[in-house]
Order: sequence, then C-alpha cells, then structure tokens
Amino acid sequence: MTAKPPLEFYFDFISPFGYLAASKIDELAARYGRETRWQAMMLGITVMKVMGLKPLLDTPLKGDYVRHDVPRLARHFGVPLKMIDEVPSPLAAARAFYWLDDRDPALAKKLAQRLYPRLFARGEDISSPDSVAEEAQELGVPRTETLAALQDEKVKQRLHQAVEASIARGVFGSPFFIVDGEPIWGCDRLWMVEKMLQEGRL
Repeated sequence: MTAKPPLEFYFDFISPFGYLAASKIDELAARYGRETRWQAMMLGITVMKVMGLKPLLDTPLKGDYVRHDVPRLARHFGVPLKMIDEVPSPLAAARAFYWLDDRDPALAKKLAQRLYPRLFARGEDISSPDSVAEEAQELGVPRTETLAALQDEKVKQRLHQAVEASIARGVFGSPFFIVDGEPIWGCDRLWMVEKMLQEGRL
C-alpha cells in the first residue's frame, strides 16, 4: 500500500493564527496516520506585495476585530497567548528554519515549536539573530553556527525560493494547509482539514 503524502502546513512566525494551528496540526494529522510537512512562508510578501493589502492589524475595523478574536480563539484552542504590540520581523526565524530544514526537517520543526511560544506565549523577541540562535542552541545547535548561517547568502536565497514556491502553490495566508491537493486557509478551518483526512473529500 502506497503511503499517503504528508499534510502540508504553511505558517508565518509572526502569525498568531499560525501559532494556534501549530499547536494542533501534528496531533490532528497523526490521528489519521499522516505526517505533517511544516513550511515557513512570509505574509509580508504574499499579503503586502503580491496581494497589495495592509497588514491585518493595520486594517480599519478588521484590526480591532482580530485583537478581540485571537485571545478568544486561544482560549478555545487551550493555548497560552500574550498579544504583542508590535509585529516583529520573521526573517531570522524563517531563515534559520530553512537552514535547519535542509539538514533535518524534524529539527527545523522543533525550532518553530520553540519560537512560536517564545513570541506568542511569553511575548519575547524572535526578530534578532541572537534570539533565534538562543532557541536553536537549546536544541543542540551551536550558537555560532546559527549566527553564521543567518548571514549566509545561500540561506537567504533558500528562504526567497521557498516563499516563491509557496506563492506558486497558491499560498497567501497563515496558516494554510494543502491536503492531498486541496487548499484550506485558516485555523478556523481545521475541521475541513480533518474532513479531508478522514473522508478524502470536502
């Protein structure tokens, strides 16, 4: 019997909705015997440059709703949340993710699983290379190696290629899932992800 492809999970490190989905997606996929392929994307490219929209929190009316909705969803998901006042840059985190992903996808996922709560559960910085290197070091990755990698032009290009590839797949938001070719957007659509995993259709 041919193994089914992994569930594709696209996320941005600065997305609170991505953070919420990240807390559930592996467990959900495993329930149906599936692996999850984590892939970082960048809302600053897809939303602001490709789609030409304002950042969500800067959008009139919608920004106020999001500030109300995210804590409400966090309570529903049962995860800690600390709303941040300023959106940090995700560049260092995303570059480190793909640098590790090319060597060890499981390790890259573990880094993401440390950086997400660092930002959204503890309200701590993830934008500086030092903050990312600190979390990578907790996973056994030497700090000096991470800091060097974040300045490597090949690593920067790797992230650029990954973002372009995500756009080519039609990914525009975080979280974004692709289940057996079916695109699904939003942490409030996890029920659709589960239906696809369970029934193979929507």
